[in-house]
Amino acid sequence: MKGKTTYPVVDLFAGPGGLGEGFCSMRCPSDSGRYAFRTAISIEKEKYAHATLKLRHFYREFHPEGVPDEYYEYLAGNKSREEMFKACPEEAATADKSAWKCTLGEESHYEVKKRIASRISGRNKWVLVGGPPCQVYSLVGRSRKKPDLEIDPRHLLYKEYLRIIADHRPPVFVMENVKGLLSARIQGRSVISLIMRDLREPEKSIFSRNSGVEYRLYSLSEWGIKELDTDPRSFVVKAENYEIPQARHRIFIVGVRDDIDIEPEVLSRSRSYVTVRDVIGNLPAIRSGLSRSEDSYKAWRDVVIRIKQQHWYSEGKTNSFTAIAKEAQNILREMQKCRPMEKSSTQYSTETLMNDPFRDSKLKTLSSHESRSHMESDIQRYFFAALYSSVNNVSPKLADFPSSLLPQHRNVDMGRKGEMFSDRFRVQLPDSQATTITSHISKDGHYYIHYDPAQCRSLTVREAARLQTFPDNYRFEGPRTAQYQQVGNAVPPLLAGKIAEIIYEFLEGME
Repeated sequence: MKGKTTYPVVDLFAGPGGLGEGFCSMRCPSDSGRYAFRTAISIEKEKYAHATLKLRHFYREFHPEGVPDEYYEYLAGNKSREEMFKACPEEAATADKSAWKCTLGEESHYEVKKRIASRISGRNKWVLVGGPPCQVYSLVGRSRKKPDLEIDPRHLLYKEYLRIIADHRPPVFVMENVKGLLSARIQGRSVISLIMRDLREPEKSIFSRNSGVEYRLYSLSEWGIKELDTDPRSFVVKAENYEIPQARHRIFIVGVRDDIDIEPEVLSRSRSYVTVRDVIGNLPAIRSGLSRSEDSYKAWRDVVIRIKQQHWYSEGKTNSFTAIAKEAQNILREMQKCRPMEKSSTQYSTETLMNDPFRDSKLKTLSSHESRSHMESDIQRYFFAALYSSVNNVSPKLADFPSSLLPQHRNVDMGRKGEMFSDRFRVQLPDSQATTITSHISKDGHYYIHYDPAQCRSLTVREAARLQTFPDNYRFEGPRTAQYQQVGNAVPPLLAGKIAEIIYEFLEGME
């Protein structure tokens, strides 16, 4: 019955579950008490991402108002994961079945096919989502070191996606990947063109036969069927146009089985945009940690105050840094008066933001809001960079830094000339959208500096998660580096939710 059906989702290369979260959080338009989608199966190979995925599947076994106290006790650190699952054995067992730790391409084809078929249970209306690991196509990665796409096995992982299309013939699929795919080439041929060809005829690509089942390809940002000679840039979705608080540009290809005479809608652009301050502005202020030395508030404050010894500060009244030095004086003066800041906080604010999809009234403890530890030199660079952006409303380039704060890297001179990595230190401006949150955030915080100079730090996992539109009750498992990687690689759930609305209407329109 239309409007009353919950449609299955098969999620490949699921990561921590951003796409699945967006789909499975959507309510049926005609019945807000029901969800439009449920996860039939999510497949992920990385252990920490899989642990995150299983935890979220467990959470979604309960109606939001019925999530047990054990879940929140676990988030607060008062109960172990095992104790939580033991208290709700049926839901834990269901989550264990729907979140499958599996390496596609290594697991037997028969086992993958059998398990997906059993989870779909013969349904003819369902959706396949996901995208192969994207690091090999990353523009950043390829600019640092050109990968050999001829031998790198990751560029062939989309074949596993194709195999599942060929095996199960979904009525519709959504494939996501990075924008860098547009310029990737194999033996002189465009990778995106090859993928488009294969997605149109998956059985021919995988089994060297064509039973007549083909797919039409669509964009989410432009109307009409996309033929093989279509400019593949039409598949790019710019997340900032759809109320996502970051300039994240990704490829989304929607495939519709050729026997279904329905054209999917496109995303509706928003007239407004959401800023960094809108989504992280009410999180507790915390200081950075100190690496390679004693870590205390006093030691940290002493590091910041030593900025007074720098020429740009002491001579600020007579040089180009006048306004920045004056602002620095005000902040350092206030720092002497204010109560000490901790380097982490679990305090969950009751303040509501302008655009606040993150809140959970049952959540009492904030998780993953803990700063990194930084070297003294980086803390002072972050302090300057945030001051510069506050005064000038733009993140500084290397050419804007005083010489005393420049890192000792051999390519710094090239950066100052604007030839490469001139924005090595990038402040996320409060009244703009963030730059793309990527997995690189797990390596260092230089591209993700908090806009508040008094905190002298990079973004926390929770702040990055909010910019990716994950709700506050979404816990990322594993050490902090793994958490950053999961957040950076994910599809923003709010964007996925908007895509889910399009797919839902498509499935509702099927006979």
